[in-house]
Amino acid sequence: MTEENTEQKKEKSFGKFHDKYYKLLLLIPIGLMVFCFIYLGMFYSVNGDFIYKDISLTGGTSVTIFENIDAGQLELALVDKLEEISTREIYDLVTREQKAIIVETKSDGDLTKNVLEEYLGYKLDSENSSFEFTGSSLSESFYKQLLLAILVAFVFMAIVVFIIFRTFVPSTAVILSAIADILMTLVLVDLIGIKMSTAGIVAVLMLIGYSVDTDILLTTRVLKRHEGSLNSRLFGAFKTGITMTLTSLLAVVIALIVVKSFSVVLTQIFTILAIGLAFDILNTWITNVSILKWYVVRKK
Repeated sequence: MTEENTEQKKEKSFGKFHDKYYKLLLLIPIGLMVFCFIYLGMFYSVNGDFIYKDISLTGGTSVTIFENIDAGQLELALVDKLEEISTREIYDLVTREQKAIIVETKSDGDLTKNVLEEYLGYKLDSENSSFEFTGSSLSESFYKQLLLAILVAFVFMAIVVFIIFRTFVPSTAVILSAIADILMTLVLVDLIGIKMSTAGIVAVLMLIGYSVDTDILLTTRVLKRHEGSLNSRLFGAFKTGITMTLTSLLAVVIALIVVKSFSVVLTQIFTILAIGLAFDILNTWITNVSILKWYVVRKK
């Protein structure tokens, strides 16, 4: 059997399956979206926000101590003395040797320093540590500005999509897929218990761009090209789009493995991007495809 015949057989099998089940497949993202809205509503009622925020968004003190210290023991010993304390160890990428420990807390800098010095038994200075303190009002202002940046980016993205396709349903499908990517990512981030930093908000902003590229590819192939059947155009768009997404996802996962031991900022960015790209596969090739096919079939 030639390669061309094999490809045609795959396309025919895809068409038969998809023609039969594409409407039912929409129940998967619809169910997930209902769960996301319910979960985020409950989360907001308990926490007063849609995400867990670290000290870069709430205000507090971050201390980096350049010593080999057991993070678990330190956190256990100081949990009653400092407000919302969390610790992370930093390792050398090559030797895997611990180089430092990061302590974050909502307590002010003086109290944090005194408590740490009492626990460690020596003075903390510029040679063996570094302190960063962010006021709550400044952090809150920065958080609002980042949210505004995301909103503005999303609005401009939506405008561009409507200008490109000039059709309500396909354009709305692209935007809905992007919204679903972000909502599902936020819910999973909350479930994992990740405290979102400014880097995490920036990653969500980047995710908007990642979310719409395959959706635009798909919609362009289906609406603006006329050669071949609808299923053949969908199948061709899937092969190209899934290659793009999996390549990006693989690169992000490899980068996450590399930076996880020494960069908290990059770790959070790549973690959120990896989660978002995984959900993008679902929302592009089930949500958007099903809506788009439904629209094209009805419009004949």
